[in-house]
Amino acid sequence: MRKKILFITGSINQTTQMHQISLQLSEYDCWFSQIFTDSPVLKSLQKYTSLGDNTILGGQFKARSEDYLHRNQLNMDYGAKKNRYDLVVYCSDLIVASSLRKYKTIWVQEGMIDKPTFVSNSIKKLGLPAYFSGNTALNGSTNQFDIYCTASEGYSNYFTKGGTDSDKLFATGIPNYDNCSKFLNNNFPYRDYVMVATSDMRETYRYEDREAFIRQTVKIADGRQLLFKLHPNEKFRRAEAEIKKYAPLDTLIYQTGNTDEMIANCSELITQYSTVVYTGLALGKKVHSYFDLDELQSRMPIQNNGTSAKNIANICRAYVEFRGDRKEFLKQFTYRPEKITQDEEVYA
Repeated sequence: MRKKILFITGSINQTTQMHQISLQLSEYDCWFSQIFTDSPVLKSLQKYTSLGDNTILGGQFKARSEDYLHRNQLNMDYGAKKNRYDLVVYCSDLIVASSLRKYKTIWVQEGMIDKPTFVSNSIKKLGLPAYFSGNTALNGSTNQFDIYCTASEGYSNYFTKGGTDSDKLFATGIPNYDNCSKFLNNNFPYRDYVMVATSDMRETYRYEDREAFIRQTVKIADGRQLLFKLHPNEKFRRAEAEIKKYAPLDTLIYQTGNTDEMIANCSELITQYSTVVYTGLALGKKVHSYFDLDELQSRMPIQNNGTSAKNIANICRAYVEFRGDRKEFLKQFTYRPEKITQDEEVYA
């Protein structure tokens, strides 16, 4: 029988990244599950409140992810109840079901990590579950998985400072953010606008003064065309009404569409806490972010012409076939990143 690998999915970005990695592991029996929990606390919150609806545990995140899996005819095993697995590939180390801790594990960075806060730092010091932080500030820094695949050396250093052992970390690059130049060839009808990519702070129970933010974008645009691309988790009608109230009448508003292609055609990019700021930086755009721009540059995802999925898959393959434990594997394993030509297609 073929060995089995379970890919844990979350947002649509995390889900498509996992799919890309699985396509490089066709010799294995690959399965997918939306992130789930067997924590009594989290299960109670899911059952009796709506708090989980705005997280990757449920709501539109789970619905969109599972719709994608269905459309691509991928094997689904929500809750990992159908099989025993030889390897589990995670999109987050904030929530880890105890039933999966017996397997070999690999973590794949999705994108940007939230800024540390007083709450997240306190949770870390007290040894409380990382998900209590309410954001991704501790993602990648829990040190509980066997191997960590990161966007760049800058992020590897960041996770080491956060508490994850350096010998577990491999700067593989991450799918979806490793070949940004491909977005320059697109059919998006508008060009040379100031683009605003919003974040779902209010939907994830964080404070935001949206009126002040919109007014600031208008000031930056200084009479130029504005285009807002809303976060998919946002309450669209509320966000649309606010933009129409505080921005010029000709402001373009998109709820859906290819964000990266919109960025490729803009003259300037305004973000809050969005990973898409890296697309802007990779394409040489002038960018604005709530993060320090020097820090963003130092952590910029590796642009390796779309080979990150292969890089991660090669580590998965080596580890799943290795007969020893994690410590023995890391002692003997040598990571060699893939190299491909510009015209080689990695993922369609």
